[in-house]
Amino acid sequence: MHPIETDRPESGPTLAQLLALIAAGTLDVVVAPQGTGVRVRDVVLHDPGEERDEEAWAATGMVLLAVGVEVASPEAVDVLRAADRAGAAAVVMRRGARGPRAALLEAAERGRTALLARRPDQGWTEVLGRLRTALVHSVPDRSAGMAGVDGLRLGDLSGLANTVADLVGGAITIEDPQSRVLAYSRMDHEPDPMRRLTILGQEVPRWRVTELRESGFFQALWNTDDVVRLPADDRYAERLAVAVRHGSEVLGSIWAATDGRPLAEDAVAALRTAGRAAVPHLSHHRTWGRAAAWAREGAVHALLAGSTQAAHDVGIVRGRPYAVMVAEAYDGPEPAPGDVGQRVLDVLALQAAAYRPGCVTARSGQRLYALVPAVDGETDPARTLLATARGVPRGVVYAGAGPVVADLAELPGSRDAAELVVRVLRERAARLPAGGTGSAVASYEEVAAEAAVLRLLDGVEPLWGAMGGPVHAMTAHDRAHGSRYGESVAAHLDAFGDTAAAARRLNVHPNTLRYRLRRARDLFGVDLADPAVRLLADVGLRLDRRTG
Repeated sequence: MHPIETDRPESGPTLAQLLALIAAGTLDVVVAPQGTGVRVRDVVLHDPGEERDEEAWAATGMVLLAVGVEVASPEAVDVLRAADRAGAAAVVMRRGARGPRAALLEAAERGRTALLARRPDQGWTEVLGRLRTALVHSVPDRSAGMAGVDGLRLGDLSGLANTVADLVGGAITIEDPQSRVLAYSRMDHEPDPMRRLTILGQEVPRWRVTELRESGFFQALWNTDDVVRLPADDRYAERLAVAVRHGSEVLGSIWAATDGRPLAEDAVAALRTAGRAAVPHLSHHRTWGRAAAWAREGAVHALLAGSTQAAHDVGIVRGRPYAVMVAEAYDGPEPAPGDVGQRVLDVLALQAAAYRPGCVTARSGQRLYALVPAVDGETDPARTLLATARGVPRGVVYAGAGPVVADLAELPGSRDAAELVVRVLRERAARLPAGGTGSAVASYEEVAAEAAVLRLLDGVEPLWGAMGGPVHAMTAHDRAHGSRYGESVAAHLDAFGDTAAAARRLNVHPNTLRYRLRRARDLFGVDLADPAVRLLADVGLRLDRRTG
């Protein structure tokens, strides 16, 4: 937050108006010494470090969100008094279980700044988004001069893109600050290659983003309210772009490209106006679009956990058979980094949505779940989607599909089976040189035996850990001394006693392997001629590999 003038704002919505526009129960007014008719200019996250230089710090007309401060905490009084000296309209703190202390209430009554409390079930991100959306909606004439925008439903970004395209005379894309496509105008003419790539990928290609960043284009775009021109070159048509901002916060950008015809003479002025008209729409999308997406994903997770009540919320049809597909994004043998993994899952989610009507998805970390409807007695409705997952670039994907279930209450079973398939594929890859060779996909039926072994090992593992014996002694010796007796025994078992094949797998001479097996018998009692010992060795070494 930057220093601003210290006079009370004479325009802008009142605190009461903002509170009336957000969902009931989001915030409680604890004390409002000047009432809720005070004017509000902005909503910002509070940084206690700004209080250190009080002469330079001013918060006139601000609603400060004191993240990390609870009304019962010792620092609450100091935060409130500092905000009051800086001229803040209100301070929001977390309520907590005990409620405000008497000293905080007394300080609030003596000051001018209202004290608000956030309920524990409301997140700071949600509160910030709702207040800023309410602030934007309460500012009059935001879209003045933009014909056609007034009739748009709030948050209708596709309608906004088409309206702007008509006025500018070109092809429009609306993007978020990370260059992901939020909406684009209808295509009356063949798009140039960059527009085609951007729309198909739902984001500007990463190499193009890097190119624009290194050229200084993004720096110019994010630091001006005016339209920035990107001249045509031998690859792509001319483009105009304008940032959409609310105060100091960049909500996104609007891009106009020539679309088989020159841009209108007043295209720059029209795009400049569009940047202002888009503020409430992008603000609404940021707050409520995310909230709707979270609610939808929450409903899918509820279905996967066995709650059929959520079916209506995501358009799932009762009585229709479904299968669950699970996909994980990896970079080689390790989970993919945040950006890479999320982009891979973005692509998979888009492909799932386009694969078949009624297919819905939900995320959980680096994992994507898809509920795939079956038609005409299909037993493997996710097969095509699995094949698509195998070909996703930028990383390694392990994807598995559970069996088709006829009742929504059985979805957790299909989910468990799909997760087991992914575990099987991971373990297969871990046994290969360099952690595997690429993406892998399978249905439950294709790996049923291996999946059953995993279930068996899950059940045996606690009992095995409490036991002792020859196999335990051998694996403990390997861990302590770096020997390879367990690896040699496992290779011998996997090769059904074929010493030559096991030696090739270990890349050692057969005599070396025979020596290790004799030593395992002599040192620890692991005698592979005994069927019971072979069984215990197979189980114990599989569990040992699982724990590394």
